[in-house]
Amino acid sequence: MEGMDFRDVSVLLVDDNANMRKVVGTMLKAAGVRRIREANDGLEGLKVFQTQEIDIIFTDLMMQPVDGLAFIRWIRTSTASPNHFVPIIMMTGHATQRTLNEARMAGVTEFLAKPLTARGVMHRINEIVNNPRPFVRASEYFGPCRRRRIDHDFQGVDRRGAAPNAVQDALEEMNLEDIY
Repeated sequence: MEGMDFRDVSVLLVDDNANMRKVVGTMLKAAGVRRIREANDGLEGLKVFQTQEIDIIFTDLMMQPVDGLAFIRWIRTSTASPNHFVPIIMMTGHATQRTLNEARMAGVTEFLAKPLTARGVMHRINEIVNNPRPFVRASEYFGPCRRRRIDHDFQGVDRRGAAPNAVQDALEEMNLEDIY
């Protein structure tokens, strides 16, 4: 990430804790980000997002009256959203498998557990910039592909569209040593 110029990157920080916004803002400023907007909750974040050009969003999970999940779902699915594809990094002090799954299903791009570190923040930005994932639209989901690693040499059956027997046959043919 050395040498990357973040002066023209616009970031929206959505967190009901002013101290957390200040901490993240300080980390971003140290990385060179100069255009930082803030919001106290998802509702205020929506207003900022609709009126400002935003390149990256950092949002907390637990906020009132609009939490981070509802905020993300609106961005990804509302016809009034100005940018359905904006990268969204969710921050939370409630990092459980359940909250991670909920965030993924809402369309989050990256996930950060609190307490945050500058290294963690910059790693997530690096993932967004250098390893962008394609977006997927399915009946119940719109957002970045949830697969972290795509094997372009994969010759097996695509699990999403395959008949159950074809998937089972493909699994039986796999060598578990090749997977891990």
